[in-house]
Amino acid sequence: MASEMLTAAMAEIAAEIDSRFDDMLRVPDDARADLYRAMRHATIGGGKRLRPVLVFATAALFNVDRDSTARVATAIEAIHVYSLIHDDLPAMDDDDMRRGKPTVHKAFDEATAVLAGDCLHALAFEVLADPATHADPFVRAELVLDLARAAGPAGMAGGQMMDLAADRGGFDLATVTRLQALKTGALIAASVEAGAILGRLPAEGRTGLRGYAHDLGLAFQIADDLLDAEGDEAVAGKRLRKDGEQGKETFLTLLGVDRAREQCRMLVEQAIAHLHAFGTEADLLRAIARFVEERDR
Repeated sequence: MASEMLTAAMAEIAAEIDSRFDDMLRVPDDARADLYRAMRHATIGGGKRLRPVLVFATAALFNVDRDSTARVATAIEAIHVYSLIHDDLPAMDDDDMRRGKPTVHKAFDEATAVLAGDCLHALAFEVLADPATHADPFVRAELVLDLARAAGPAGMAGGQMMDLAADRGGFDLATVTRLQALKTGALIAASVEAGAILGRLPAEGRTGLRGYAHDLGLAFQIADDLLDAEGDEAVAGKRLRKDGEQGKETFLTLLGVDRAREQCRMLVEQAIAHLHAFGTEADLLRAIARFVEERDR
């Protein structure tokens, strides 16, 4: 039942996010047309929409207005997609496929890909700061501040910089854990935090949700490492085996496959345990944690 609930929620939210990007990114009849087409190529269709689902699942705990939730979820997904566009560039991971289709720099060109990522980054904060997102300016300001921290040098971008250095070797388990807590975990945490901000939950009341998000983010990355080593590229929709080819230190190289899989399972159980204060209203969050452990893409 939990799996069916999550499948239905993911499909519904993916359609919602696609619709929002479709409305926001209408192609203009001028020289910017390819820029908009590139943004549409990256944002519409494909992907798990995990971060938007987390926003919706957390906001639902507090009966937040659906339109506000959808706008915030779209903003966070814009940051995620911008990071994928830039991460795929030749100067970074140099990937040809993403979400089962050519990466933006392959479908268009590198300059357009850079600008498409830049624009999605800006669009995210434009959406969050818009009064249409929430009537309370203090809520909007907190949403902007939290996402900026999660996306910047103390969050996702900082983790990406550490990842660029990972192929030089010498990273121990603590360093790899820190790397992934920033590169992957920060935006996952921001998605959960955004739902709590929308619900006007005081910071002191967010401990359980923050613990859930932290453990979920690490479990997600271990599962991603396992997928990179053992997954099917046709199912995943992207190139796999990259970490091994580049000689990067990962959870798998440091723990081994069996210990990594057990660690992922333990983190999922810990994440779920952090939700003990909630009843059935948090079942979608619990289902997301189970999905992270079992996913194949």
